[in-house]
Amino acid sequence: MAHANASGRYGAVAIALHWVTALAIAGLLALGLIMTEVDDFRLQIALYQWHKSVGLTVLALVVIRIAWRLAHRPPELPAAMTAIQRGVAGATHLALYALLVAMPLSGWVMASASSLPTEYFDWFDVPRLVAVDRGIEDLAGEVHEILAWAMVGLLALHVAAALKHHFIDRDDVLRRMLPGRSPS
Repeated sequence: MAHANASGRYGAVAIALHWVTALAIAGLLALGLIMTEVDDFRLQIALYQWHKSVGLTVLALVVIRIAWRLAHRPPELPAAMTAIQRGVAGATHLALYALLVAMPLSGWVMASASSLPTEYFDWFDVPRLVAVDRGIEDLAGEVHEILAWAMVGLLALHVAAALKHHFIDRDDVLRRMLPGRSPS
């Protein structure tokens, strides 16, 4: 498989960035729900630190992913797609990218405004973006939660569209993003 995108499929780099980001986001969304319900304070703090570290990793991956996308044209959409479908696909991808940047940034602001430090996988302290401030922490937390639910909705739409293309339209939209697969 080529590293760069080809006319009919994504390259290895785009596929790897897509699936690593997808798995990280799924894990972060699940962990975000779990960590708030844990009664053991030490475990809860550890889960929050993991959530913050993985979230910052996602932010770095998304910056790389956006740079890759700008430098490497994605494969053409199927000719059978209508202008409306193309517009919805483009808007959805743009919204996903916006959320993939905004969610980690809102989390970083929330963590920065908290009195607790953020340690990136116990390797180093993450710099604060804002001063410790309970009001900013609460506002950023509300924004982060709203963005998380928006992400859940957009991901559901994204997955449903991929499955529709695969099982109903029977085109290569899903296959061209699967590792080790060739378009038909």
